[in-house]
Amino acid sequence: MKIWVGIDDTDSKNGMCTTYLAKILMDRIQKSSGEIIGLPRLVRLNPNIPYKTRGNGAVSFLVETESLAEMVDIANETVLEYAELDDVNTDPGVVFVNAEDDSLMETLYRFSLRVIRDVASMDEALFLIGKHLIPHLKYKRGRGLIGALASVGAEFRDTTVELLAYRNRERFGEKREFNPDSFFLADLLSYPETFDTVDWGNDSVISVPNSPDPVLFGIRGESIAAVMKAYEVIETEEIHMYQVFVTNQATDMHLYTEDEIQMLMENRSYILGGDVVEEPFEIEGGHVFFSISTRFGEIRCAAFEPTKQFRNVVRKLRTGDRVVVYGSFKDETINLEKIKIERIADIYEEFNPLCWKCGRRMESEGSGKGFRCRKCRTKAREKVKVKAERDIEPGLYEVPPSARRHLSKPLVRMGTETQSHIFR
Repeated sequence: MKIWVGIDDTDSKNGMCTTYLAKILMDRIQKSSGEIIGLPRLVRLNPNIPYKTRGNGAVSFLVETESLAEMVDIANETVLEYAELDDVNTDPGVVFVNAEDDSLMETLYRFSLRVIRDVASMDEALFLIGKHLIPHLKYKRGRGLIGALASVGAEFRDTTVELLAYRNRERFGEKREFNPDSFFLADLLSYPETFDTVDWGNDSVISVPNSPDPVLFGIRGESIAAVMKAYEVIETEEIHMYQVFVTNQATDMHLYTEDEIQMLMENRSYILGGDVVEEPFEIEGGHVFFSISTRFGEIRCAAFEPTKQFRNVVRKLRTGDRVVVYGSFKDETINLEKIKIERIADIYEEFNPLCWKCGRRMESEGSGKGFRCRKCRTKAREKVKVKAERDIEPGLYEVPPSARRHLSKPLVRMGTETQSHIFR
């Protein structure tokens, strides 16, 4: 029989990684009770969930097995050994779903889409498990059952892959040793088939995490061949093992379009069109805000300090510009991931008229009295309007790689017509 194994919430902010635990589990199952079919899947869920750990990713993989009971035992042993169960916020869940039950898989598909874009409750997950008698493992509050079910039911219209390299266990929590130049070289050799390995504009390696988990680095790309090409030139401390995952990262799968919704709700992500009605302003800390009019009313948008040079684009917006914004809706504000400038408004500046004799700028004679050249005594009634030059052009603009969320699609994946405004 073919069984989908889904697992989530085994990590914490202090360590572990669900992908690492899943890799250990797959190796153990492969040795004793089943055959792993295809690549495991790393499914990124709604990035706005308040109780998520880091990347809000769940893992699933398909197994051909004759012994479900043995596989459940192995999973339990692995979770007990590796999960961060001492952390108050770590609540693992593992599910075992019959892959040949088409009706159940269709139900889980609908549930998964909600978990990726919306907010689902434990009650919903437990109802599905109870109704369909899904074998499962629940630890503590078992909140990981939500992501575990979602990872099994996920269907991707667009996919990328990620190669995750893991450290030796004795190195967990230690400072990572790597050659930054080798990551920039890997990007030079494999981009755009790989992406978000480094941030050239901010001179940083972003594929090496700072958290105390088992991941040494991760390479994202369009194919196994592409990530392996980058992997082969990277220089780091000793690699214990690696695994390639198929994933929904860099696909914009989390975004609702306007025609899909009736209202905006907190902790969801949207694509919204509107006209700029409040020009950009900056607050302490370097965060830039502006507002647009939409069919849902006036909505505030924000480019926060970590978006770095992306804020320079936002600062140039003016009232009347037509834009489409991409991002999460939190605290009644769209946190920008991308922006499309559809129309640049004509902006006019007013100046005192020039004297037609000497070319000097005239002076005002007082409110409502017109203007006069002091030297030539020539006069004019009104100021002149001059169309201002706008140092911005229509198109899509993105945040730099160091500020990009897992699910946000980089422009390099969105077609050649968008690539003039890439922040690489």
